Amino acid sequence: MKDQLVALVRAGHAAQAQELCKALGRPLDLSGADLCGADLRGADLRGAGLHAADLRGAYLHRSTLTGADLRGANLSGADLLSANFSGADLRGADLTWAYLPSVNLSDANLSGADLRGADLRNCDLINANLSDANLSGADLSDAILTGAIGIEEAA
Repeated sequence: MKDQLVALVRAGHAAQAQELCKALGRPLDLSGADLCGADLRGADLRGAGLHAADLRGAYLHRSTLTGADLRGANLSGADLLSANFSGADLRGADLTWAYLPSVNLSDANLSGADLRGADLRNCDLINANLSDANLSGADLSDAILTGAIGIEEAA
């Protein structure tokens, strides 16, 4: 079943995959899936299980990943322009050199995430948890950091 869901999402049919899972009474689970370089622009992946998924170099422009489980996911070099990750769990995720301008990361858990060299310009990081995150070389120009946890030690 997981292979079929991954194939649907890779083909740009995330909504169909979500509906199928909803009909089966379970959340969309793509944990550990190889979505490297996938074009997921505008995809609705809210609440999806993407734990340890490989999303290196993926395109997630304006995608919705609110409440998604991205613990340990590899998003290095991913293009996440204007995506919505509010409330997402990104603990230990690899976001090195990721492109995240204008991304909504409010209430997201980024503790232990690797954000080295990430472009976080104009990001909404309100109440985000950045404890033990690596922000070396990250661009936080005009980011909103109100209530963010761990920003002092992460910077």
